[in-house]
Amino acid sequence: MSTRNFLLRRTIVLIPTFIGITLVVFIMIRAIPGDPILTILAEDYSPDAAQEYREKMGLNKPIAVQYLIWLKGIVTGDWGRSLLSRRPVLDEILRCLPVTLELLALALAILFSIPFGVISAVKPNSPRDYSLMTLSMLGISLPEFFLGALLLIVFALKLRWLPATSYAPLSKGLVQNLSHMILPALTLGLARMAMFTRLVRNSMLEVIRQDYIDTARAKGVSEWWVINKHALKNALIPTVTVIGLQIGYLIGGAIIVESLFSLPGIGSLGIDAILTRDYTMVQGFVIVSASGFLLANFAVDLAYLFLDPRIRVR
Repeated sequence: MSTRNFLLRRTIVLIPTFIGITLVVFIMIRAIPGDPILTILAEDYSPDAAQEYREKMGLNKPIAVQYLIWLKGIVTGDWGRSLLSRRPVLDEILRCLPVTLELLALALAILFSIPFGVISAVKPNSPRDYSLMTLSMLGISLPEFFLGALLLIVFALKLRWLPATSYAPLSKGLVQNLSHMILPALTLGLARMAMFTRLVRNSMLEVIRQDYIDTARAKGVSEWWVINKHALKNALIPTVTVIGLQIGYLIGGAIIVESLFSLPGIGSLGIDAILTRDYTMVQGFVIVSASGFLLANFAVDLAYLFLDPRIRVR
């Protein structure tokens, strides 16, 4: 199979997967007990007012018709309006998305764990290896909400080096922006950095014991070339799979981190929408999260093409 056909097949698979996600989301959000109209109208609630609002928002139409209208709107860019604020859902998501993207981009510094894993595997059972594995075990053991609270107490409340909560956009300056984002990014990324460090180490240890590594060394190939060209490339094949999944899970972790640090991102927007049963906003939030997960796995497929040439000829 050529590279072009491989990518085309993977792209085509994304379409029914995405449609299936939209269907599940649409059905499940309406299966949640409670009537959002009660929350929206509050003291102004009456049967006539509720009926009028349902007709205005199209909630009185059959479920199948509502789904098809919503699915068409996703494709055309009309994601509907928030039941609560009446603002366009897509506009609200685009307003909050840069905060979440910045948080995820900073958290992706976890990829520096790859050289940590290589360093640890090159000289196993050394003091350096024990130090890195101890730190990684500690990082894996701490839940995100506990780690975030710990970082807040130490660096924001005790030492007062960094602000505790809130967000400063880039328009207020890079230094001020990063000072508000460092703690959330560390909270989101440290546990996964620890996981990747251990994963890369274990994969490298398995690869460097293979016969072809000994053959390369016997031919006089430099140790740097053996480790980075032969060993690391093969060790990354199983690692990339887990990295792709974890990058997708970063989006879910962002919900906790944004709530903890009061960041106005997609996670906070989704939590507020769920609490108020804002159907259209929850649907938009889940679609964005699911799309991020799908794109992360598509990126993994692209990485396979580079790491494993056998995929190109299957």
